[in-house]
Amino acid sequence: MVRIAVPRETAPGERRVALTPEVVARLVKEGWQVRLERGAGAGAFFSDEGYAAAGAELVPREGVFEEAQVVFGVQPLEKPELERLPPGTILASLMYPQRDLERVRTLAERGLSALALELIPRITRAQSMDVLSSQATVAGYVAALIAARNSPRFFPMLTTAAGTVRPAKVLVMGVGVAGLQAIATAKRLGAGVWAYDVRKAAAEQALSLGAKVIELPISAEGEGGYARQLTEEEQRLQQQALEGEVAKMDVVITTAQIPGRRAPTLLTQSMVARMSPGAVVVDLAAESGGNCELTRPGEGVEVGGVKVIGPLNLPSELAVHASEMYAKNLYNLAKLLLKNGGLEPDWSDEVLAGALLTQGGQVRHGPTRELLEKA
Repeated sequence: MVRIAVPRETAPGERRVALTPEVVARLVKEGWQVRLERGAGAGAFFSDEGYAAAGAELVPREGVFEEAQVVFGVQPLEKPELERLPPGTILASLMYPQRDLERVRTLAERGLSALALELIPRITRAQSMDVLSSQATVAGYVAALIAARNSPRFFPMLTTAAGTVRPAKVLVMGVGVAGLQAIATAKRLGAGVWAYDVRKAAAEQALSLGAKVIELPISAEGEGGYARQLTEEEQRLQQQALEGEVAKMDVVITTAQIPGRRAPTLLTQSMVARMSPGAVVVDLAAESGGNCELTRPGEGVEVGGVKVIGPLNLPSELAVHASEMYAKNLYNLAKLLLKNGGLEPDWSDEVLAGALLTQGGQVRHGPTRELLEKA
């Protein structure tokens, strides 16, 4: 029987949990043994009683890692906990390798098999395990609500005895999963929505949701469905062309990110200066440097009457549904770890190989290995 450990998340503000009672019940039925730290689901309103009924063993933190063969989490474990795990233990969580190279060194030195869930390849077969997409759906939805809450304007058009109120104009920059959900949510709230993305393929998806697409003569299709990084000249032309469009907007939501790199700058200080007082910018890329030059991660600042908001960890704000989607992603990943009823992952499998950060004492992820060699 393969043993899974699920610790309570300790990162500030993190309310999600890696496994829900529903998914625990599925795993137990299929022969897994699940050991869960008491209170692990409290932030997402999943009770210990619910987990016990699903078949999980509930233990204090000091016992959760004992005899664990697999550890499922949302945020990465800290170094003292990593040092308690025996070589060969499989860890699966978000890892942020470029942000904390020292943690990557510890993972490799301890001989731990670390799966960085944000590195799962964007292929059809891996869609059911894609935590970036599931959590970006939550982030895009919450971003639109934050914008509506902070805007001094109605989102929908209203016709009243006092006259007609025009709908807010919302621009979503970056039409990935988060951007598409932000578009859909803003449309449901009644706003007029425009969209921009350097990937031409994104235009059709934005149009299907009722957004108007801003088209520029710049294309940056990258690998795996992501945009490539623009050259300095392309970035200058992009900002120049967008400046007039941004100035017309009541709300701008930015979502553009490139895995393993700093987020591209889409909104310059001069572009924000041209926006009307009362306008709102919500920057979903705040954690990776921000798409707006004025963004302060985790804060809201007001410049010239324009509010620039840099929220962090938005999926945690909808912890119930975010945890449910995340847990189902992990459930589908867990199937790849088993063979003939035992823990025998095939590390050459395309999905596992793509997400494998460290294994057998080595850093397996090429870009991270290169960063460590330069450090």
